[in-house]
Amino acid sequence: MPVRTALGLLLALFAAVSTSTLQAADSKDRPNLVLIIADDMAWDDCGAYGHPHIKTPNLDKLAADGMRFDNAFLTCSSCSPSRSSIITGRYPHATNGAHQLHNNLPEDQQTFVDVLRENGYYTALAGKLHPRKSTGDRFDKLYGTGPKETGGCGEWIRCLQERPEGKPFFAWLASTDPHRAYQPNTIPEPHQPEDVIVPPYLPDAPAVREDLALYYDEISRLDSFVGKVVSELEKQKVRDNTLIIFISDNGRPFPRCKTTVYDSGVKTPFIASWPGKIAAGSVCESMVSVVDLAPTFCALANTPGSATFQGVEMQELFSNPKANVRDYIFAEHNWHDFDDHQRSCHSPQFNYIRTEYTDLPGTPPADAVKGLSFQTMLELRENNGLNEDQQYSFTKPRPKEELYDVIADPHELTNLADNPDYADVLRTHRERLDVWRKRTADEIPTTRRPDEFDRVTGQRLPKDKRGK
Repeated sequence: MPVRTALGLLLALFAAVSTSTLQAADSKDRPNLVLIIADDMAWDDCGAYGHPHIKTPNLDKLAADGMRFDNAFLTCSSCSPSRSSIITGRYPHATNGAHQLHNNLPEDQQTFVDVLRENGYYTALAGKLHPRKSTGDRFDKLYGTGPKETGGCGEWIRCLQERPEGKPFFAWLASTDPHRAYQPNTIPEPHQPEDVIVPPYLPDAPAVREDLALYYDEISRLDSFVGKVVSELEKQKVRDNTLIIFISDNGRPFPRCKTTVYDSGVKTPFIASWPGKIAAGSVCESMVSVVDLAPTFCALANTPGSATFQGVEMQELFSNPKANVRDYIFAEHNWHDFDDHQRSCHSPQFNYIRTEYTDLPGTPPADAVKGLSFQTMLELRENNGLNEDQQYSFTKPRPKEELYDVIADPHELTNLADNPDYADVLRTHRERLDVWRKRTADEIPTTRRPDEFDRVTGQRLPKDKRGK
């Protein structure tokens, strides 16, 4: 064999071995990242957060093996704007048009998935993709939701099994549970009405308990797939180098929850598990926002994040849960079936809310309007069967400003905005909200978007009836 040819073969072999070694080192040194997203699950509706009856053994174990965040928040309690905010690391109103339900994410928006992919990560999404256009093409591969009875989790395991070896990976696993509409017998042993804890802003009526029990069932179905994900990662022997984060995209799909900026709408379960890196059974009370995930994932991947990200890196909390990465979180609500415009500034103790469209009632999403709970509330209201705390969906005008002590009043029922004892607290939160709005170029729309559904029946309105 000629010397030049032999030398070429040796160099090629060396290059191949070097590339293989680098890929192996890359896969080992940079963690795999798995983000599991529930669809419309309240922060405290699982055993890990203290619910005594909802069957969530896998989420409970995930928290026991990792860290539970007790003050984690969404930027918006509305499906596609919330997800667009998570993936871009930007507040919904700053995504250039993806701030309202079903609006597509513009192609010019940088996402953390783009950054990871450009820096050697394999990226895949399995389950709910919302919005679909110009979001799906950010991933190397997309998987569907699978059979209906899997709650959108049917392709999660195949997604993990088909990833290429030798590369770190990011998996976005999105369920459709516990989104409405609900069906009986979702799980083998359904929850019963007596298992239900009815929050005080809902009436404790049989139909409401039935509605909540069906919602609990879908949480349990989702929980079973969380367990399958962990088992699959263990089977592949990559669990020790994989960070799993579990969150929801919205609050519970009930009146005064989803599409509000109360804690029942924008507070989220947030569980992080990473063997050897996050202490088992740890709890973090520091405030975090899902807008912080984008810069955090990039930092963990040893990759510079995008200058467009508006969140803060929070990975310090994984090793030091008493650290502080932010003093306030901010959330918003825009059009979701019905028009609205709300903003909130939340500190560890207080939630300040500002409503621009005070003339509109706080109608829940259209699917919740059609649900058992809201329809029962309509019937009770006709007979004066609702108390003062249960009137939010019908009250107008709503107050321009609200202030709640979420520690003393966790359900946010006593508005302190007009209480002179809290004037300084009100002023501070008001000013911080103004600063945030200016910094993120948040403006009040000059025109309103018409409602697309009837606020009593939840039925879609004909186009010629919208806005009338």
